[in-house]
Amino acid sequence: QNNYFRQWERSCYTGKIAAFLNIDFYFAKPYHHPWQRGANENMNGLIRKYITKKKDFDTNSHAYVYHVQKILNDRPRKRFNYENPTFMKYKLLTNEKVAFIT
Repeated sequence: QNNYFRQWERSCYTGKIAAFLNIDFYFAKPYHHPWQRGANENMNGLIRKYITKKKDFDTNSHAYVYHVQKILNDRPRKRFNYENPTFMKYKLLTNEKVAFIT
């Protein structure tokens, strides 16, 4: 019953956010669908290179967490022909030609 309430609460909350921002939210199904969690598990592994499991997140400074966030978000992506997302955003906003790899 408690899990059901949390799922309902989360769906109501994210529904309001989605409507306000005009975006869609997607959640991996928690059981029997491990392929849906690949991106999440990959990001967890990348974070653990900087903040180990034994270390509590609360012991890191806000500046350090922001630094790690910046490193991970700005790493080059294969889908952007090994450019980083910030550069691709700039190219899209300035109407430069952009090629995506699928």
